[in-house]
Amino acid sequence: MSSILQWISAMAAAIPRRHRLLLSVISALLVLSLVLPSDPATASKQTAELQQTELEVGKRYDLSLALSDATLATAATAQISSEPSAELNNPLLEWTDYKVRQGDSLARIFDKLGFTPQQLHLITRDQQAEKMLRRIHPGETLRFARNSAGDLAHLSYKLSATDTLLVSKHSDNYQSVIETKSIESRASFAFAQISSSFWNAGIDAGLSQQQIMSVADMFGWDIDFALDIREGDEFSLLFERNYVDGEFIGFGKVLAAEFVNRGQVFQAILHDNGQYYTAEGRAMRKSFLRSPVNFTHISSNFNPRRLHPVTGQVRPHNGIDYGAKTGTPVMSAGDGKVIASAYNNLNGHYVFVQHGERYVTKYLHLSKRLVKNGQRVKQGELIGRVGATGRVTGAHLHYEFLVDGVHRNPRTVELPQAESLAGNELPRFRGIAEQRIAALNTNKRVYLAMR
Repeated sequence: MSSILQWISAMAAAIPRRHRLLLSVISALLVLSLVLPSDPATASKQTAELQQTELEVGKRYDLSLALSDATLATAATAQISSEPSAELNNPLLEWTDYKVRQGDSLARIFDKLGFTPQQLHLITRDQQAEKMLRRIHPGETLRFARNSAGDLAHLSYKLSATDTLLVSKHSDNYQSVIETKSIESRASFAFAQISSSFWNAGIDAGLSQQQIMSVADMFGWDIDFALDIREGDEFSLLFERNYVDGEFIGFGKVLAAEFVNRGQVFQAILHDNGQYYTAEGRAMRKSFLRSPVNFTHISSNFNPRRLHPVTGQVRPHNGIDYGAKTGTPVMSAGDGKVIASAYNNLNGHYVFVQHGERYVTKYLHLSKRLVKNGQRVKQGELIGRVGATGRVTGAHLHYEFLVDGVHRNPRTVELPQAESLAGNELPRFRGIAEQRIAALNTNKRVYLAMR
């Protein structure tokens, strides 16, 4: 052993000094490469992160955003594996698709395809199959699988984008299951600036009608969408797009939203309980809605010295007139008890609602009253419809808001403070809120920079 070491030493001494230095450097680099993560691994990770946050330009006011954070992009859990069973892929099965026509019944379809009434009877003995198959409509497709003997082995009926009823033969009977495919939810971003109306801005942004109404509901306790909206106001959303097997099937929940109204910023973030809160954890939901009707215009504002349009005399206008078509739904602004539901020549059909000890809301000139005296109502519940009854010049809702018996401007009256999340829920919620607001702000900056 010592002779070997002496030989190695002699060989090393024979190598020129600068070569020995070069070998030392190379050896050190090799050691480091074994200790530290490799460059390809780091590059792959960075590439993945860039792909996760890459923005693709979508519709006019929409940017598609793929986020990796679990609080922003969630996936529904499949009840049953989305992979079809091996039996369904059996090459010996012969599948036939039948598109349901007007006037078709299950018995008629079975007869057309050459199946027996007894086979139909056996299938409908399964209660779930019988219940679901009674709902077939023209335009839908039923799939039938025959086995090598020509018998009906399976019947498949697509119930929705995720659910399919599968009825399969087992011995001498048929049994049904509902196969459910998992939903992949991807977070997306949309931005809109109001030029004509809130509704039009939402449509131009590529939002669905349901999403537009969700925004109005979300901020409806702080903003009167009939009176407060101005040109130049803007709003942005972080919302879900749902996919099954990579195919878009519809929009999911709004995860967070921001509305800038007259320079004032309102933000709402979805919590686990399905309710929306400010970034500080205060509930968006308050005791009263700012407006008892949706998306109408103001024909006459609160004015204590208004000139009456019918009598020509100066009389206080102790409320707000919402000009709207006859039949427009009127909602209760808050939870309460109906203390008056009647008719007179001045007010026409009217409803008064008492909310606790201090507050009363009044709804005048209705075409129809939908509640009775003494009835309890919930916030947002339909209590009547806009009309032109009583002393009026046209169809509208006259809405009044009283505090301790004194008329107050419904648009500016200070509403009772919203409740906050419990202390033990706040830390987690604030973490989610910070991430979603950061996503809103980042995407908004990118969008505005790309305009």
